[in-house]
Amino acid sequence: MIRIFTTGGTIDKVYFDALSEFEIGASPVSELLREANFGLPFAVTPLMRKDSLELTDADREVIRAAVAECAETKVLVTHGTDTMPVTGAQLVLTGAMLPASQRSSDAFFNVGFAMAALQTLPHGAWIAMGGQIFDPARTRKDRANNRFIED
Repeated sequence: MIRIFTTGGTIDKVYFDALSEFEIGASPVSELLREANFGLPFAVTPLMRKDSLELTDADREVIRAAVAECAETKVLVTHGTDTMPVTGAQLVLTGAMLPASQRSSDAFFNVGFAMAALQTLPHGAWIAMGGQIFDPARTRKDRANNRFIED
């Protein structure tokens, strides 16, 4: 069984036409995996609905504790990209540069890629984004090019 903890971030954002802005909604991760015909058992547990810029140290502790206390050894956390390397010190994280509700979103690919990475990576902390695996300790978001890079 793979445990997925959702925390919000762009992957969970929904566009509300009347407001002309994005808000964090219910996570689409279960739906994405069902649509992809993902064949392994998984369970999704929502932890919070926050943009990663709003995460506090207390929130990061909630995430860390949830991962540490869960029975599963394969754990994925969906997370906003802005502070993913900060939280990623002990986890496997993925997210999206565009909301999953948008047609051109990278969410579908990133979630599938992260689920495959969970099955092949050694135990440790990783960021799975854009078809690449990153070490959170040496990674940062390159806003100008809308991707992650290692320093």
